Amino acid sequence: MTEITTDRFAVSLPQQISDGAFDPAAFRAYLRRAEELGFHSAWTREGTLNPAPTLGPIEVMTYAAACTERLRLGCAVFVSVVHSPLHLAKSLSTLDQLSRGRLEVGFGLGSRNLLGPFGVSPEGFVTRFTEGIELMKVCWSEPKVAFHGRFFQVEAAMEPKAYQKPHPPVWMGGHQPAAIRRAIRHGDGFVGAGGATTAAFAGQVRTLRAELERAGRDPASFRVAKRVYVSVGATGRIEGPLSRMYGNADMAVSGPPDACAQGLSEVLEAGADLVLLDTMSDEAEQLERLAGEVLPSLLQQGP
Repeated sequence: MTEITTDRFAVSLPQQISDGAFDPAAFRAYLRRAEELGFHSAWTREGTLNPAPTLGPIEVMTYAAACTERLRLGCAVFVSVVHSPLHLAKSLSTLDQLSRGRLEVGFGLGSRNLLGPFGVSPEGFVTRFTEGIELMKVCWSEPKVAFHGRFFQVEAAMEPKAYQKPHPPVWMGGHQPAAIRRAIRHGDGFVGAGGATTAAFAGQVRTLRAELERAGRDPASFRVAKRVYVSVGATGRIEGPLSRMYGNADMAVSGPPDACAQGLSEVLEAGADLVLLDTMSDEAEQLERLAGEVLPSLLQQGP
């Protein structure tokens, strides 16, 4: 069994902030504390059209990069088909430079039903998605961008490249076997959705391992993460919002510290290399409870 250490856990970046309520000092203090505690990274999500007030992921990560020195920063996930891949590639390579190579990038297909407001046709939905990712990787790593696909034809140059070589780690999300196969073909890792139960995630990991073997890819070269909605203490704090988002809160890890530790242990046993702890709110208070009351019992398990 792989040793359980603090850097196998990530935290969420405070992002659901209503108009005028952003507190720069509290945001900086939260990030400094997460860095002190040794967490691997801090993650955002994309929610451009969302009834809940949600700040943009690139802007939040950029602010976070200026507040930290070691903590890696990621988004799980960008719905990349609603973006111009050239503009997104430029923004992300810039952030990788500004953070001195601390960027993690996640992409997800999203739903074709949500494309209309962004002016994107559902025609060739999956091809547009995979072409966009491959174009971004070329922009980040090749001296000359020479790309000729079905949706994108580019002969140009983009400088500077990403700070990380050949490019930032690319994570891909999804639920279905086809999404897992795309992750293996186009990514460096797979991130299980927060809406999936641990049992569903374990099934995805079994599929992933079989597909890695079929593709002849070394499992050690491919990382696996899982977003986990977690609440230490009263379960109602997180179950209400999750029920509104997903119709139920079956995926949540919540309750007393020992119950949370058991739930997170099961996620690790299911195959997660990295667990993205998403508390949804009360981030600073939950960070202290996770670090002080939940993770110590996991870290004591050792290899």
